[in-house]
Amino acid sequence: MRLPIGIHTGQQDATYRELRRVWRWADQAGFSWLSVWDHMYEAPPVDGTHPAFETVSILTALAMETRHVRIGCLVMNVGYRNPGLIAKAACTIDHISKGRLTLGLGAGWHEMEYIAYGYTFHPPKIRLDMLEEGVQIVRSLLTRETTTFNGKYFRVVNAYCNPKPLQPRLPIWVGGRGEQRTLRIAARYADGWNCPYVSPEEFARKCAILDEYCRVEGREPSSIFRSVNIGFYMGADEADAQRKRDFLRKQWGAQAQEREGGMLTGTPQEAIERIHQYIAAGARQVNIALRAPFDWKALRAFADKVLPAFS
Repeated sequence: MRLPIGIHTGQQDATYRELRRVWRWADQAGFSWLSVWDHMYEAPPVDGTHPAFETVSILTALAMETRHVRIGCLVMNVGYRNPGLIAKAACTIDHISKGRLTLGLGAGWHEMEYIAYGYTFHPPKIRLDMLEEGVQIVRSLLTRETTTFNGKYFRVVNAYCNPKPLQPRLPIWVGGRGEQRTLRIAARYADGWNCPYVSPEEFARKCAILDEYCRVEGREPSSIFRSVNIGFYMGADEADAQRKRDFLRKQWGAQAQEREGGMLTGTPQEAIERIHQYIAAGARQVNIALRAPFDWKALRAFADKVLPAFS
């Protein structure tokens, strides 16, 4: 079965040269997607001292370093950036990439960096209210001649956003796992939904909730593109796979069992079987999420043995 498979590179603990090497290799190796995240500090949080590149800048660089893959951010945080500024950046990057951008938007969660950088860390309801306003503003700016929006948190007045994207409809995805608001916002406004680090069973359950929200909104559920990010802990062979499992359990400690459901572990053959489970659960794209230092032996094994099973 043909399935787009991507790489999600958290731009932390790596030099630009190392990131560029991964991007250029993936662009030629048969991957369909490359993305970055939106944080000022490392994720998951440690102590805030780990190096991490800024998002709009690094996404622009990703656009310039690649030619074939679709690119995106999973996801831009409307709590850090005014939606009008997000729309302007998206239009610019879409031109630089020759129409390859997908824009992910989210409500944010990383309290440590909010506080450190002077942003108010609102309660979840407010952050999600901001996301709902932001998605509407961005969509309007990308598609309409002018936009006026008077929200509780964001306001634009007779705003022009030119040039428009190269794509007739630049895809907007909403990212997150929240079932009460995030999935409802996705059903109401988004072209796609991205869910991070859940098992196939949990992904299927959330897809069913999204389907129900679509029915409430009078929308065909299949019209929302569904993707999942999974942590990359696969080994190139059985011995390497066991070392990776041991590392995962040591890294996450008491949380390892819960976290392992959203991680890709085992051998390449086991990875193929796991990805088929996500397809059965409703995924139309699977992204392996990387953190430096990058395991080139495992990455090459994935490209050589796993990608062909879905091409």
